[in-house]
Amino acid sequence: MSFFTAERLQTGMWVGVGLALLALMYVLAPVLTPFALAAILAYLLSPGVDWLAARRLPRWAAVLAMIFSLGLILLALLLILIPVLQKELVQLQAQLPGLIHKLNQAVAPRLQECFGIAVRFDAQTLRELLAERVGSQQDLIARIFAHAREGGIALLGIIGTLLLVPIVLFYTLLDWHDFRSRAEALIPRRWHAQTVAMLGEIDGLLAQFLRGQLTVMLVLAAYYSIALAVAGFQTALPVGILTGLLIFIPYVGFALGLVLALLAALLQFGSLYGVLAVAVIYGVGQVIESFLLTPRLVGERIGLHPIAVIFALLAFGQVFGFFGVLLALPASAALLVALRRVKDAYLASEFYRRT
Repeated sequence: MSFFTAERLQTGMWVGVGLALLALMYVLAPVLTPFALAAILAYLLSPGVDWLAARRLPRWAAVLAMIFSLGLILLALLLILIPVLQKELVQLQAQLPGLIHKLNQAVAPRLQECFGIAVRFDAQTLRELLAERVGSQQDLIARIFAHAREGGIALLGIIGTLLLVPIVLFYTLLDWHDFRSRAEALIPRRWHAQTVAMLGEIDGLLAQFLRGQLTVMLVLAAYYSIALAVAGFQTALPVGILTGLLIFIPYVGFALGLVLALLAALLQFGSLYGVLAVAVIYGVGQVIESFLLTPRLVGERIGLHPIAVIFALLAFGQVFGFFGVLLALPASAALLVALRRVKDAYLASEFYRRT
């Protein structure tokens, strides 16, 4: 009996087609980025569009309403972030000499005493560096245009992506169900029922993941806002809300909130108290998120053990970097469904049941 049966040759052909498509996607990654982003956003927004359309709103109007709502949310985050950054950078530039003097008086002697490190902070050098990096608003605008002239192609690419995403998103949401039906129609008939059921199970797990992630974001936004307010921070509300809502972006959201809180501590308190308060608040927050909220509110909802959640975050981050951490839990949910199917097939196989 020949090893190369017709069925095996057909399976090998489809595997080859799949690998070729993956290679093509890798080569065309820069071009596919806005389309992939639009597809992800369409998946997230489609339930809201369906809900509005079910209330007799034309689908095109429902799509526009959801895109407009998403734009308002992003705009609100920018309106919260930009004034806080602008205020803190201006204050930092003005109060830098006093902060440097306190560092030289309090921190430098202790570093010399405890670790034998001789450090002397130079206020003038740091002021010039900050002025060079921040400068006035006119200088900032001039630098933006200078970079635009130097990297015009890259800038045009970014602008093109930003303009293309909402357009692709609109048409994708408008014909979302048609796209899904066409994709399902391409599934071979013998695998159709199993594949559709598997995709439905993955969809349910991803919905649970999104609900859990949203809960984590809201809980952390409340925690950071309250904790910073109790510690006496004047910018507790905007910094806390930003830290919580941006936590879905691994590392970046937490790091941005931490930097803003440290700047606020230095500018408002000008002492070691503010830095220690931020260290304690954000240290406890990171522990709560990593070992309590994410494993319990996200991991348990998608059927992953807390240890598996931590392992998935570390493993995907090690292999795929930043985007690996971002996609670790959704990808783990899809992999979990596939492994369940493999397990069920194995337990039902003659190989397992044979005594």
